[in-house]
Amino acid sequence: MAKIALGNAREAFQSDCIQALIVEFICTFLFVFAGVGAAMATDKLNGDPLVGLFFVAMAHALVVAVMISAGFRISGGHLNPAVTLGLLAGGHITVVRSILYWIDQLLASTAACALLKYLTGGLTTPVHTLATGVGYTQGVIMEIVLTFSLLFTVYTTIVDPKKGNLEGLGPLLTGLVVGANIMAGGPFSGASMNPARSFGPALVSGDWTDHWVYWVGPLIGGGLAGYIYENFFIVRSYVPLSREEAI
Repeated sequence: MAKIALGNAREAFQSDCIQALIVEFICTFLFVFAGVGAAMATDKLNGDPLVGLFFVAMAHALVVAVMISAGFRISGGHLNPAVTLGLLAGGHITVVRSILYWIDQLLASTAACALLKYLTGGLTTPVHTLATGVGYTQGVIMEIVLTFSLLFTVYTTIVDPKKGNLEGLGPLLTGLVVGANIMAGGPFSGASMNPARSFGPALVSGDWTDHWVYWVGPLIGGGLAGYIYENFFIVRSYVPLSREEAI
């Protein structure tokens, strides 16, 4: 069974952690900039809703795949507090570094949305909200399922050491499942799957409608997927984190 590693405050001052935080900020910033920017472009163009949904889904799929690939070697390319929590539940990152990542991701998302608002002449950064007829329970469950799907894909295609012929395809496949989930859940819950992706637009626009749903659902889904996959499907002959890191 995977052991959650606490880590220690010294991590924040280690060069590899500092580099990881810088890269994680850059990759999350670029991901949110493209994702929210695509949503803003769709709103501005006032096109067919179905075409707009496909456009936003594909933009997220592409930028997620690229940014995971770009950040993978240094930071892991999490882009998402739910992904970080899922990896924490599997013992792949310490609690201390996870907290630093979460702060980093939220700051990056806020910066990207603030810049988008400035560059578009003050257009509103669209927020994730529940569709008419979708209640809180339904929205939370939807986000749990969609985020579980995302983390399950991350584990099967990236984390699992026995991924076989999927080696190297993890970022692309993860991006594709994000796009597919947006097509499936976008009209109902918004298909956030990512508290940071929801936080930046909400803060910059000042609209916190239904915002808690996009923390509770993704964090439960991500943590659950990481815990289940790591403890029931991965066969290891080594501990993911060293003993010193776990102290």
